[in-house]
Amino acid sequence: MVSGWRKDRWNGGFVTRMKRRLPSACANWLISKITKVKLHDYGCIMKVYKADVLKGVALYGEMHRFIPAYAYWQGARVTEIPVNYQPRKFGVSNYGIGRTFRVLLDLVVIKFLSKYMNRPIHFFGGIGFISLTAGIVSGLLALILKIAHIRDFVQTPLPIFSALFIIVGVQLIAMGIIAEMVMRTYYESQGKKPYSISEVINL
Repeated sequence: MVSGWRKDRWNGGFVTRMKRRLPSACANWLISKITKVKLHDYGCIMKVYKADVLKGVALYGEMHRFIPAYAYWQGARVTEIPVNYQPRKFGVSNYGIGRTFRVLLDLVVIKFLSKYMNRPIHFFGGIGFISLTAGIVSGLLALILKIAHIRDFVQTPLPIFSALFIIVGVQLIAMGIIAEMVMRTYYESQGKKPYSISEVINL
């Protein structure tokens, strides 16, 4: 896949450049860092890619900006080249700090899809075990303080923290198990596979 890079698009005064360039640079840096696909300009709509790379990929909301990441996950090689940028003749750009926050929310989804889509129990279960451990440690510490006559249960918030962490941990692990069942149902009901086949030899 080849993605365009509007390399010389930042014109105008210093304030104008910083107002537009800073949010865009932050967003491109964050996307490159999380998706592991380093590009200078994720917002450029000029892209060339093989159709079979993105066959069956559904893009929702503003996920179109992450097409290079989707292609990379499907095994494609991704690069970028500078393109001839023509400033808009009408209208104004809507890109700003507020849109950067929306990109952050989309990146949370992208990170989950790229790493835990096919194994959600590792995500929810991992956080759940951390919460369970914190609850058990809090409970043991409260018990030690009680036995040593240092603090009664009512004199420390540790018992409340213990109960809270244990409940949250159990819920997260249960959520992970449910998510695993949902993912298996998703693949089996539609006959999909959690992998892509590039070429079949000697079939």
